[in-house]
Amino acid sequence: MTSQDYKEKIGNLIQESRQNRGFTQAQLAEALGTSQSAINRIEKGGQNISLEMIARISEVLSHDIMTLNQVGKINFRVQGGAKLSGSITVKTSKNAAVALLCASLLNQGKTVLRKVAKIEEVNRIIEVLQSIGVKVRWINDDGDLEIIPPKKLRLENIDTKAAMRTRTIIMFLGPLLHQYRSFRLPFAGGCNLGTRTVEPHMIGLRPFGLDVEATTNYYDVTARPKSVDRTIVLTERGDTVTENVIMAASLHVGTVTIRNASSNYAVQDLCVFLQKLGVKIEGVGTTTLRITGVAHIDKDIEYYPSEDPIEAMSFIAAGVVTNSEIVVQRAPIEFLEIELATLAEMGLKYELSEEYKAKNNHTRLVDIHLKQSQLKKAKDKLHALPFPGINMDNLPFMGLIAMTARGRSMIHDWSYENRAIYFTELTRLNANVELLDPHRVYVTGPTKWKPADIVAPPALRPSVVILLAMLAAPGDSILRDVYSINRGYEDFANRLNSLGARIETVREI
Repeated sequence: MTSQDYKEKIGNLIQESRQNRGFTQAQLAEALGTSQSAINRIEKGGQNISLEMIARISEVLSHDIMTLNQVGKINFRVQGGAKLSGSITVKTSKNAAVALLCASLLNQGKTVLRKVAKIEEVNRIIEVLQSIGVKVRWINDDGDLEIIPPKKLRLENIDTKAAMRTRTIIMFLGPLLHQYRSFRLPFAGGCNLGTRTVEPHMIGLRPFGLDVEATTNYYDVTARPKSVDRTIVLTERGDTVTENVIMAASLHVGTVTIRNASSNYAVQDLCVFLQKLGVKIEGVGTTTLRITGVAHIDKDIEYYPSEDPIEAMSFIAAGVVTNSEIVVQRAPIEFLEIELATLAEMGLKYELSEEYKAKNNHTRLVDIHLKQSQLKKAKDKLHALPFPGINMDNLPFMGLIAMTARGRSMIHDWSYENRAIYFTELTRLNANVELLDPHRVYVTGPTKWKPADIVAPPALRPSVVILLAMLAAPGDSILRDVYSINRGYEDFANRLNSLGARIETVREI
């Protein structure tokens, strides 16, 4: 279906709904605060119409037009080439939120998480928690989430469909192994970035008495909790692996030492949360943690997750790729310092405010004022490392920024089998990308961006990178099926629009 066919079909639906309700075009226009000529153009398929406008029309006509489209895929139509301006405030961390939702299973009391991002990844975990008997509800419009567990979880009722759409389900192992002798979890899903083994999780959890057998579509778990009498050395310094072992140690009576632990942002947020629950944790922010757990946790607690450095980096990339001056507020600087230092070597100009504390009273925040800059190629290859190196989730944004720089830069995405391949999608927007192998690409800039019609990859960060490149491409682009973006960002298009981007949300029929 062409975009014109789409607009005409939506226009016909609106016209039929209006006539069935006995409204004239003038009456509908008055109720919407627009002109009759605009309604006439919409009904004839002569005007773009946003998802928000369709929702307003549905409300006025008391006919939910959107129910006709719920099976349709959501697309972004981008009118690129505009400069951005103004300021944007970074929302709280998606990865911290999902870890804290899992950690709430450790607590028999009420957990309230403040200002949680309303994203698909969070929704999937909420669905899983609700399916096993946890009472979870949004208590206001500010993103505050209340979690109250039952005395006994109904693990046999787990929502398999929701669980298999997120990798976070693997982080139920740590909280549950001390509480249930046997249970079954669906296989972890999430982004399609190639095979990512769960064996590092098993290595970290076996000392606690966990045994997992992989069957068709499920992990069959047997737990025989025992005292850990040795240091646990993680074979992979991964965030979720570290978080899983930290949660297991939190209900382990005794002191556990974990080496080669991730000290990344979500891990630190989890540690600060658990400290408020009475778990003693030494070494937060380092690769060696000493955790003294407790036998039982039953405490009413409220906690503010810190801001998301990956979202902050997304807005930095939006400003750089459009060569705009914007201010990114409440950016967690500890987790962006290497990225900014690397970009400064490439010629990026910016100013930082004085530091201030996040509401968790731990994370350091700044406001970043981006300046218009002329970038040059990276002096060395751009590659990610465990914190404090360039974050693996920030590497795609560094690659996009390199496409605006003069010269040839190498991007080495060693941690995922397929993610570097997604850079080649940007050739459709006129980027110069040479794929060397599934992990390495050369990019040559500066790119003279051109519009394109692209289906979003089934992975979060590559999809966002394409959207940001479309902001720089003069003309109309379409990014189709943006579920993967909604999985990790709240209201991303409208927030970019607040900076002067022109992104329209449309839904296929």
